[in-house]
Parts: sequence; structure tokens; C-alpha cells
Amino acid sequence: MSASVALQHAIHSSFFQNKKLWCSKNGCFPTKRQSVPERNRVGIVRASTELPPFRIFEPPKVETSVSELEPADPDFYKIGYVRHVRAYGVEFKEGPDGFGVFASRDVEPTRRARVIMEIPLELMLTISQKIPWMFFPDIVPIGHPIFDIINSANHETDWDLRLACLLLFAFDCEDNFWQLYGDFLPSDNECTSLLLAEEDELSELQDQSLAVTMKEQQQRILEFWEKNWHSGVPLKIKRLADDFERFLWAVGIAQSRCINLRMRIGALVQDANMLIPYADMLNHSFQPNCLLHWRFKDRMLEVMINAGQHIRKGDEMTINYMHGKKNNMFMQRYGFSSPTNPWDSIQFSGNSKIHLDSFLSAFNIAGLPDEFYHNSEDT
Repeated sequence: MSASVALQHAIHSSFFQNKKLWCSKNGCFPTKRQSVPERNRVGIVRASTELPPFRIFEPPKVETSVSELEPADPDFYKIGYVRHVRAYGVEFKEGPDGFGVFASRDVEPTRRARVIMEIPLELMLTISQKIPWMFFPDIVPIGHPIFDIINSANHETDWDLRLACLLLFAFDCEDNFWQLYGDFLPSDNECTSLLLAEEDELSELQDQSLAVTMKEQQQRILEFWEKNWHSGVPLKIKRLADDFERFLWAVGIAQSRCINLRMRIGALVQDANMLIPYADMLNHSFQPNCLLHWRFKDRMLEVMINAGQHIRKGDEMTINYMHGKKNNMFMQRYGFSSPTNPWDSIQFSGNSKIHLDSFLSAFNIAGLPDEFYHNSEDT
């Protein structure tokens, strides 16, 4: 076939493909197809309003050949995976002390706890407290060296190191939620963790025992970083924490914003250390008006107002960070203490206990600023 004949054949085929047939009593005749600009063409969407038939009346399904299958649209994998945070009647505000959650309307007391926030599991960073380690979400690929680093940590004491490794890895994952949320985390100058304090700052603490404890923790973190972030590690590990200050900051974030919670995934019940975005914006109170609840049926964490709690518009929503812990532990984890801590007591002979604030008031010792109000174990 010559080139001119082939060209005529192609034009002839294209002509009939662009024709539209209409039928009458005399037969079918080709009609000229209307020209529609490409940008104005709209695809036809056919929707059925009929109810589906009963399965017993459905025709037998025909097996589809493997060759007829096509890869799913990449956007399909985003459906149902990236769920959003839901907030009801609360707003986030930023002040000199950082972020806080405040009521945007009055809430009357109810007999049951009321949900004000819902955070899905996909947005959290969680790791089981006991081996075998379980990560959620499953962002750590099989064989990645970060898993070996996590596995080398002491499973009884180094929970903060494991969570810090997972946090730094999430910052490095492409299109990961924590890359965006990391902009709202406090910087090394804003973080209240005593891990980031210099030696001269620790020497100013009134409790020398606490200063020694923090120096020991800093040394523990330094040894772990030097062991796993040496010059011979792969670049994908090196870039996570190329200097010690970066890793120390991540451990401080893990300690000061971690929530320990027992969660249920299917039939598996486990205790986990969790970094929960938005819920970590709630500040602490020994008389909180909110609580955390794990809704296992759809892997959702709920922030709920306590039953019978009356909330006014503008009130701050708070939770209790640690139940039954004294001020020395609050100083280690969060860098603050409180004179209203009900567990900050002095042990006398026998079983008698007296709260530190009452003990000091008996000797007319009162009026200490909150940031200096700390009870040492040696008191």
C-alpha cells in the first residue's frame, strides 16, 4: 500500500467514526456530528434510581480476565484512610504560654460525657510499650534501619527514645501529616522539658536531686544517639537527626506531649505511648473538665467533657496529664509543678500524710511562685 492510499484510508476511517447514525422507517443515515470545543465537553454520568434486585435474582457473575483489570486511581487509596479531626464547640487559641483549647459556647451539664473532639488513628504516632513493637500508622517499611534502632532500645526504660525515633521518621516521610503538624510543635527555645536545659540552668534548680536526674537522662540520650547516629550510618538515618540537639528536642517532645493509653485494635488490647495531634493542645489541670476515651470500633480517640460538668463560653478545656504523680515527676516530664497537686504530700512515721501546702502554712511559709513550687523526695 502506498503512502497516499494509506492516508486516504485513515481519513476515510476517521470520517465514519465521527458520524452519528439516526434511524427512520427508511433505514439508517449518517448525520453530521456537531463540533463541541474540547473545554466544553462534559462526560455523561448515568445514575440509576432503581433499587438493586435481590441477590437470588441476580444473574451469575462472569469471571473477569486478569488482562482486563486496570490499576486503580492513586486517589482511591486516600479514600477512607486520611480521616480528619472533628471538633465540636471548641476553638484553638495561641497565647504567650502556647496553644490552648477553649469552649466556643456554653455547655449545660449532662448525665453522660459529651464528645468535643475526635482524632483518628491514622493521624497519630503510636508504639506499643512492650515487644513485639507495633507501630500505628504502619509507616515504617520492612527492613528499614530505623526499626533496628528502635529495637536496640531498652524495652523497659527507653520508651521516649523509641517514640522520638518514630517522630523523626514521620518528619522525613513524604506527604506525612506530621510534616505539617510539626510547624505547630514548640521549638527548642519554647519546649518546657528540662532535657533541653543547659548545665548552668539545671544548677539553678532548688532540687539538686532533680538536677542530677536530668543530667543522667541527658547522658542516656547522648549515648543512644552516638551509638546509632555515627558516621557510618546510611544517609536516610543520618538526616533524621544530624546533630544531638535535634534528637534531644525530639525526646523532649515525646516526653512532654506523650499520652499513655490502653487501646484495642480488633481483638488485640495493648498499652501504647501515643502522640495524638490536637489532643496534645489541651493543658493540664488536677481538676480537669475533660477526659480521653478510646473508641475501638473505628479506631478513634475521643476528647469528652466530664459528665455533670458545666462549661461556659471561653472556659479552657483541660485534662490530667498524670494521675497520682508528685511534682518531681511533673518537673521531669513537663517542666512545671503546682501547689494544688493533691498527691504532693510528705510521708510521716506510720501511715500519716500531710499535703506540702498545709505543712508549709503551719510555719507561715507561703506565697512561693508556682515555678519554684516543687517538693523534693528528700524534703
